[in-house]
Amino acid sequence: MPEGRLQVEVDVQVAPDYAAEVSLDRLRAVARAVLQFEAWTGSEPAELALVLTDDDGIQALNRDFLDIDAPTDVLAFSAQEEGDGPFVAAPEAGGYLGDVIISYPRAMSQAQEHSHSTEQELDLLVVHGVLHLMGYDHADEEEKSTMWARQDAILSSLP
Repeated sequence: MPEGRLQVEVDVQVAPDYAAEVSLDRLRAVARAVLQFEAWTGSEPAELALVLTDDDGIQALNRDFLDIDAPTDVLAFSAQEEGDGPFVAAPEAGGYLGDVIISYPRAMSQAQEHSHSTEQELDLLVVHGVLHLMGYDHADEEEKSTMWARQDAILSSLP
């Protein structure tokens, strides 16, 4: 790969019920755009997984790993060292950033609520999830302001 060009492997897994509704290439491009925008510079190519599932699937993950027994729109499980999170980074993980799980039904519903397309909502959720993998959070107003500004800038840069 040419010098200076970002190397990113994005594994996209979509539940069969939604496979015809989404562009895998678009999801990969959005994830790559976040890393490009954030000037990710790992010693190895970046890798991450994007999973589109249903409310039951995301609720099970939310319950099992975060003790919240409710569906949500997006979850991000970082493979990078984060302190006291539910996962510990393996030394051989290298550039593996983690997993972003999105509820497709939530994305559709939120798109309708905000009067934009499901693709736009998926873009937002992918950007949001990948930013979490990169260490951004919104636990307080300062963090939220920073993360939302990054989200907005990245979303504005998308074709």
